Amino acid sequence: MTLPLTPLDWIALAVFVLCWMGYATVVDRVPAIRARSVIAAMDEHRRIWMRAAITRENRISDISIIGNLMSSTSFLANTSIFILGALVAMLGTPDLGRRIFSAVPFAAVPPEDSAWEIRVFLLIFIFVRAFFELTWALRQFNYTSICVGGLGGTPDSVPQALVAAEVANRAARHFNTGLRAYYFGLAALAWILHPAALILSSLLVLRELHRREFRSVVREALALRDPPPDRHAA
Repeated sequence: MTLPLTPLDWIALAVFVLCWMGYATVVDRVPAIRARSVIAAMDEHRRIWMRAAITRENRISDISIIGNLMSSTSFLANTSIFILGALVAMLGTPDLGRRIFSAVPFAAVPPEDSAWEIRVFLLIFIFVRAFFELTWALRQFNYTSICVGGLGGTPDSVPQALVAAEVANRAARHFNTGLRAYYFGLAALAWILHPAALILSSLLVLRELHRREFRSVVREALALRDPPPDRHAA
């Protein structure tokens, strides 16, 4: 069976996969590169947080922080379900979908139903992955709250605190993977318009992810061992 894809479609799809999977593999699995990311910096801050939690008798604030993390994760997980419902509806009404996207200037919407379905199935795959990553992150944040609840209040509880930090760090990594799927899901949406749009959007998402995770002001601030001077001080 021959897929109804042009050579430019295959090139665009290859660029998309390379940008997404290649970036994730390098950033998540190469220790020297990952150590310079905002994700690694936040891992250390979560360890500091859990060590500090040992010194507090009342840990309501710690549980509240975990609750906020769970709320944002739950919001994205629920949103991915709504997106999946809309994508399934797009499969059922290809003519209406093509007519809407064809109104965009310079759009080259595929005329064949099979080509349209391939594009929609790619989006479905992306957001199914996002849903699984986010729900697993949600469960791990829940496990973190239990670990925090079981922390003692003595220096002997440091190993328990490090366990809680590791669970929280794993949850954050899966949350980041799910969020990354959202970014590349937006890039994949451009394939409906034109294969060249998929290439351009994939490269733009790759650039933005790299900037936020390695070259942002937030990353520099989190990586500082000493607080920066107050520029507004008299």
